[in-house]
Amino acid sequence: MVAPSVSVVICTYADDRWDALVEAIRSVERQETPATEIVIAVDHNPSLAVRVRAELPVTVVESHASRGLSGARNSAIAVVQADVIAFLDDDAVAPPEWLTYLSQGFKDSSVIGVGGSIEPAWVTGRPGWFPEEFDWVVGCTYRGMPRAVGPIRNLIGANMSFRREIFSEVGGFRSGIGRVGTLPVGCEETEFCIRVHQRFPEAKLLYEPRARIFHQVPPHRGTWSYYLRRCYAEGRSKTMVAQHVGMADGLASERHYTVRTLPAGVARGLTDTVRHASPLGTARAAAIVAGLVVTTTGFVVSQVSGSWMHDFKRREVKTQRGGWERKRFNHVDIGSARDAPPPSPIIDR
Repeated sequence: MVAPSVSVVICTYADDRWDALVEAIRSVERQETPATEIVIAVDHNPSLAVRVRAELPVTVVESHASRGLSGARNSAIAVVQADVIAFLDDDAVAPPEWLTYLSQGFKDSSVIGVGGSIEPAWVTGRPGWFPEEFDWVVGCTYRGMPRAVGPIRNLIGANMSFRREIFSEVGGFRSGIGRVGTLPVGCEETEFCIRVHQRFPEAKLLYEPRARIFHQVPPHRGTWSYYLRRCYAEGRSKTMVAQHVGMADGLASERHYTVRTLPAGVARGLTDTVRHASPLGTARAAAIVAGLVVTTTGFVVSQVSGSWMHDFKRREVKTQRGGWERKRFNHVDIGSARDAPPPSPIIDR
């Protein structure tokens, strides 16, 4: 099969991320395999949309959905034209071969999504206590993920791509789960990928580590306070995912991660302490234990209190079918997003 055309979507919301956004766009412009279009989805920041429209050669889409990453993504999905939609974070940069490797994965007709590795670019250096097993806290590939090309349960949001047609089949990203501003929550792409697997069990989501990007990690994300808040929020998010797609599918990868990856990480940290006479190995082991405890606490508390449902009901509408309608996201489904005011035109280069 011929490699498909690719639209790159970058969601953004904050004025103070302008420089990072420009670098992200420039990295896409330098791709060996050119993108059909670059779509910037601006989440409820009209002045930022005006600036992007005036200064950058991209398509600008202002989100008309509820505030948050899921709504911004859905707004962009509604207007893209290419065969494949690739998502890149606004604080990440992609090497020139990024789209080449993503596109190659789609030559297999059974592949409906391809994601790559995400390497942390620590602005002030990686904290010595921060375990690689928890790099998902900062939105990056973590120890325990595959090291070679192969099928995977879910892709990571900063570096993922899907065939455009799949969104017409299963709907968009679900609100109430994903990030809103700086609130350290996530898992909207996890829920989406599991939903895709459930609808098309024979289809593949492919992990291609060579399709790597570099994700900026600011200093505040390397602190204990952020680490623990993000772990707790992850536990709450996992509850929402499990409630929508079932416990078995929602927690399948997490069981392996908890039983094998984390104990190995603790042992590695303690071994490093003994071999190198450094307390950092013990600190990493302690961080792994603390991260697991706090994440589990967030999951259990959310399960027992039912608070996940309170949060979710504010953003979703229950349908007469007795379940949660797959097409309603952020009170705007993909179809209704197409009926929203048209996006800004592409600015001539």
